[in-house]
Amino acid sequence: MEVTTLVRTVGLDLLKPALPQRQLDGHKGTFGKLLIVGGAVGYTGAPYLTASAAVRTGCGLVSLGVPKTIWPIEAAKCVSAMPFPLPEKNGMLAGRALPQILEKLDGCDVLVLGPGLGRSRETARLVWELLKTEKPLVLDADGINALSGHIDLLDARRGRPTVLTPHEVEFARIGGDLSRGDRERAAQDFAMAHGCVLVLKGHRTVTASPEGDVLVNTTGGSGLAKGGSGDVLTGVIASLMAQRADALRAAAVGVWLHGRAGDLAEQELTAYSVTPEDVVRKLPDAIREILE
Repeated sequence: MEVTTLVRTVGLDLLKPALPQRQLDGHKGTFGKLLIVGGAVGYTGAPYLTASAAVRTGCGLVSLGVPKTIWPIEAAKCVSAMPFPLPEKNGMLAGRALPQILEKLDGCDVLVLGPGLGRSRETARLVWELLKTEKPLVLDADGINALSGHIDLLDARRGRPTVLTPHEVEFARIGGDLSRGDRERAAQDFAMAHGCVLVLKGHRTVTASPEGDVLVNTTGGSGLAKGGSGDVLTGVIASLMAQRADALRAAAVGVWLHGRAGDLAEQELTAYSVTPEDVVRKLPDAIREILE
């Protein structure tokens, strides 16, 4: 049966009720516990940016599992998150890290998998095992790449909150079809076929749900077109999920906040000079616009 693509743009009318409420008597556990797994030698910035964005967006506790070689770097940079070292092989996470990751994940609400992870057979196998978790999951970067040829592992998560955040090359790598030039329909088809929330990054980022919802974002400019911006977005989305926003709302609000923070950073610094850390720094101003 032909599915109609009903496209909505993401505006403040959608965002105000979607942003998680802050309890006046809440504590750090109230606002979610997030586990980020990623990082590799040469890719120390990605997990740091994801963790920084998650904390800045309100997550109560953020843990960060990284290869032991880069742990001192992350420990020095992530003063508001909690990095911990994991077994590695050739500068990337090793398969024997799985028990420690699962032990840590048991006490967390949401898993982020992929920022700076690197690509090897061993990291791919680690991703395949972690996809079996019952916990809500945000899959990014090399976590997404590990699905190439193994999309059945994503299908097996149907019914469990799962958000994928690919750019167009990653999307094609896991079977997304952009041959018709219709990003909205391509995202909708994929999300419905595989039971996930899909965030197809790019100009006017598209968020699609397993039920066929399609939301097009209107914030963000060329200042975001720099390595590390996607890691910030992943942290924002995962933080909102950890604060009990459902996957679609977390993705839609997260994409808007990320883009709006980028816009505000551009106004101050120009599109040439914005860095992902500037975007993290502007997240509070973007949040304030929703709250006002």
